[in-house]
Amino acid sequence: MSNCQQCMVRKFNSLNELSKEELIRISSCKTIRIVKKGEIIFNEGDHINGVYCIKKGVCKVSKMSENGRNQIIHLVSKGNTLGERNLISEEACNLKAVALEDMEICYIPKEEIFIDLEKNPKFSMSVLKKMASNLKQADNLIVNMAQKTTRQRLAETLIYLDLNFTTPENKYINVHLSRDDFADIIGAATESTIRLLSDFKKKKIIKIDGKHIAVIDKTTLEKIAQGF
Repeated sequence: MSNCQQCMVRKFNSLNELSKEELIRISSCKTIRIVKKGEIIFNEGDHINGVYCIKKGVCKVSKMSENGRNQIIHLVSKGNTLGERNLISEEACNLKAVALEDMEICYIPKEEIFIDLEKNPKFSMSVLKKMASNLKQADNLIVNMAQKTTRQRLAETLIYLDLNFTTPENKYINVHLSRDDFADIIGAATESTIRLLSDFKKKKIIKIDGKHIAVIDKTTLEKIAQGF
């Protein structure tokens, strides 16, 4: 079993605020789960009773609307955690998480997390800040869906993906989203999303090579995102 104290991933989330002794205790009780691409990590209505720490891979977190429309809320990658809000509210999940690629995740039972929330103020504050950040992101999504065009939302999405999922060695976005996934992120029909992507490609704003996409004119994308 891997040791939380020696794991570099925790440096990117609230677990970095735990002491050596707390990390040793967490390591002794966590379980490691291998998740295959397309596999559900948790579903709407599930009681997960713990926190997931993503050691490897990317998942999409979505919400199904009353009319059956799927809306992707977050893309969650290595170094991030899932489940804090439901853990604290003690409510069932209102979101669904699905692996976009093969993943390795660590599951920490809620009893262990509660021990640290009660005894470690720095850890508690870090968890609260993470939840506040997620709420802000959700607020922005609501405003964008109401006030911005699908063209603007697609431009914003591509900018976000380019910023968070590309490397100097590989200019292509390093997370494989289907055209349906893009549509679920921007809240549009798949056919409309495909037309917009093709238009961006035709205007040499992006490059498409099969399932791979690269941003080649970020300045123009930023202007589109701003409504120009």
